[in-house]
Amino acid sequence: MSTPHSAPTVRKAVVPAAGLGTRFLPATKATPKEMLPVVDKPAIQYVVEEAAAAGLDDVLMVTGRHKRAIEDHFDHAFELEQALAAKGDTVRLDAVRDPARLADIHHIRQGDPLGLGHAVLCARHHVGDQPFAVLLGDDLIDPRETLLSRMLEVRDRYAGSVVALMEVPPEQVHLYGCAAVEPSGEDGVVRVTGLVEKPSREAAPSRYAVIGRYVLDPAVFDVLERTEPGRGGEIQLTDALQELAADGTVHGVVFSGRRYDTGDKADYLRTVVRLACDRPDLGPEFTAWLKEFVADLETGATGAKGAGNGDGRDGKGGSGRERLAA
Repeated sequence: MSTPHSAPTVRKAVVPAAGLGTRFLPATKATPKEMLPVVDKPAIQYVVEEAAAAGLDDVLMVTGRHKRAIEDHFDHAFELEQALAAKGDTVRLDAVRDPARLADIHHIRQGDPLGLGHAVLCARHHVGDQPFAVLLGDDLIDPRETLLSRMLEVRDRYAGSVVALMEVPPEQVHLYGCAAVEPSGEDGVVRVTGLVEKPSREAAPSRYAVIGRYVLDPAVFDVLERTEPGRGGEIQLTDALQELAADGTVHGVVFSGRRYDTGDKADYLRTVVRLACDRPDLGPEFTAWLKEFVADLETGATGAKGAGNGDGRDGKGGSGRERLAA
């Protein structure tokens, strides 16, 4: 095992959120993809909650044009708060206030869409010479997991940079940055010796894919400054990490827990269903309906019943229209 280092505490997180969300058009024509709801919260709120739960109290959003809704969501909505307070609706009032209370949240625009590496480089002035975390909004880690906290612990021991790795099937390695690894002597932690961005199945150095969580040493900024555009004409964070890995300063935490990819339509739908089923206020009723729906689907009987009880009501003593008006 490597000798422990004295490493500065990580307090800042960077959340790149400048993508165009083309896979979700037309829904994302005027709405940022990061604001698409996962049950009753936008996807990006789960990411900020994860950062806050790990003790990161300073979050920088790297956004682009047409992303003002993200800034508004993490700001106070005084008129709405006053209306809810006047009604005595403390549950919804807390839900509206929570995003602004999660962390000290800042925003910067990327400007030119030059890739993830460029988005991270845009954070240089805000981050300074301190280590920082990067959390991608397309990757949601289940709130019950402690991946980010584990990565911060590894950073404390080894210094350098830490990436999250997940073993994927061979036919999926071309979708990710892929890591060459060697044992570190610690269970669940590997030393990353190389990285390849979206390799072919034959060229992949392993089945360990880099997922959207990083704890980065500020040395990455100097590397990004001189990194030429790579795959897709973009500045790839993977290319910069490859250079750092060659110096022996990158470790990986192998993750096998619950991760949801909301950047893919089918996975997005699965994410909504899974998290809804886990909710104590929604899960029992929704799960019961889902079982009935699947059973009817298998027998071809789904067309007549709809999403309620078959009588125009939604099973909670009111029609769907009445509840939408609430």
